[in-house]
Amino acid sequence: MSPYIQSLRLRTLPLSVSGIILGTGLAWRAYPHPLPEGKGWAVFGLAILTTLCLQILSNLCNELGDALKGTDADQQGREAYGLQSGKITMRQMRNMIILFIGLSLIFGLALLLTAFPLFSTSFWIFIGLGALAVIGAITYTLGKHSYGYMGLGDVGVFLFFGLLSTIGGFYLQIQTLTPEVIWLGAAIGFPCVGVLNLNNIRDMSHDIEHGKHTFASLLGPFGARIYHSLLLFGCLTIFARYGHWWVLCILPLWAWHLWFVWTHCEKLDKQMPVLMFSTLIVSILALI
Repeated sequence: MSPYIQSLRLRTLPLSVSGIILGTGLAWRAYPHPLPEGKGWAVFGLAILTTLCLQILSNLCNELGDALKGTDADQQGREAYGLQSGKITMRQMRNMIILFIGLSLIFGLALLLTAFPLFSTSFWIFIGLGALAVIGAITYTLGKHSYGYMGLGDVGVFLFFGLLSTIGGFYLQIQTLTPEVIWLGAAIGFPCVGVLNLNNIRDMSHDIEHGKHTFASLLGPFGARIYHSLLLFGCLTIFARYGHWWVLCILPLWAWHLWFVWTHCEKLDKQMPVLMFSTLIVSILALI
């Protein structure tokens, strides 16, 4: 596989679109469509492209930040990406980051111009949210005060891939909000945080050695697994509370996933695609 493709971390992309799919689907299912049909699909497509670019940008910045801080050096139990393997230079990685910042801005601006009247209040609010999303993707591990190294990565994932994606996908379609969509945005954010938590459980001892203080490392191995279980339980509870019973179809898979997480200290990397793709499935089941 090309080291460039490898550094994009394509397996994370289904996770990043779960909130957009959930929010857009809820809007289309429950409310009269205020946008012409073709325009609604255009907004959905541009939202997906913007989210994918932001996820890739976050992945690239994460790799660069960890490389600059030495966190990725000699790490066991995980795939060596382009910088760590030496197949990509720092300059090439920075160029890729600049490219995806540009793509995020282009698709994001096209999205807002399609969804809202130019210079409307909603347009400016989403300009601000988009800027925060780009800044959040860059500063997760880059910089002296990267929030991913201060135990705040979970908060960032919850806000951007849970609440903002779901609420944004909903609001872009119908320009209103409901309590249900806010709660369901939180619900889909929990397993998104779970993916990060699983990554941090796997890397816990190595992260501590290199000064990376994740929320999982603050909780310790036992506490991080309790936290992981609560995230998945909380997700299903909220969906069931709002009558989305089809989501419970994922319960056997998540029960097996939690058994694996509780009984294995190694090979946790293989569980991340399980949780990523099952989160996407949850967002789809919620729309049945």
